[in-house]
Amino acid sequence: MTMEQAHDFRDESDALAAVLDGRSNADWMRPTLFKDWTANDVVRHLHFWNRGADLALSDPDEFQALRRRFREKAAAVGRGAAEASMVGDLSGPALLDDWRGFYREMADRWATVDPRKRVPWVGPDMSARSSITARLMETWSHGQAIFDLFGLEREEHDRIRNVVFLGINTYGWTWAVRERDAPGPMPHLELTAPSGAIWEFGEDDGENRIVGPAVAFAQVVAQTRNVADTDLCVTGPVAAEWMANAQCFAGPPEPPPPPGARRAAVDQRHA
Repeated sequence: MTMEQAHDFRDESDALAAVLDGRSNADWMRPTLFKDWTANDVVRHLHFWNRGADLALSDPDEFQALRRRFREKAAAVGRGAAEASMVGDLSGPALLDDWRGFYREMADRWATVDPRKRVPWVGPDMSARSSITARLMETWSHGQAIFDLFGLEREEHDRIRNVVFLGINTYGWTWAVRERDAPGPMPHLELTAPSGAIWEFGEDDGENRIVGPAVAFAQVVAQTRNVADTDLCVTGPVAAEWMANAQCFAGPPEPPPPPGARRAAVDQRHA
């Protein structure tokens, strides 16, 4: 028996790698709408933290040492430069080859791991299943900036359910990271999968509901789009507050992109 999330992680990474295959060095240096990160910045970030997650699984103590070295280097030269130096200052096609070779080997290793095994991270410890799901989410969410950069419509698959689950499981985290208690139980979700299946989660209190595409919900919780730029129907005060603050990733509290800030790439595609 294998852990399905590891295969989904590989498939999502392969989908992004296919977009970057054959791109020129100039393409790798173009700024995206995500904080002006380039494709080099995105893939270095994914590569460094993939390696970190893999190390956390195999050697938790060495992972903590890596975190300390990263914090020291980032304080001295900045996050992006620290990540670049710690993956060998690779860029362009050479970076693509190194990242792709590593994530494929990593996916094979993780497929046989006990999903319940606890691993450390930059936030709370998590299960191996949650850890590899988080790597899938990071690949999918940061990959969106690259799809947008090149004006490409991503073909979505039902593996987006992994990001949906992560968004649900971090409902409490959205408030905890802001040093608050959740304002109420998680709203009821009625989400339409890329296949057309309907996924429902949470109790229906008759007031707080989120209805719409599963991909749109994933975009909001991963902060690749503002909820105003999606087709989600959000009703009730708890649902509205959650979608205004949702954060399914570790780290300090992050505000979502302003309305329209990343939608521009989509609008330009259809102009």
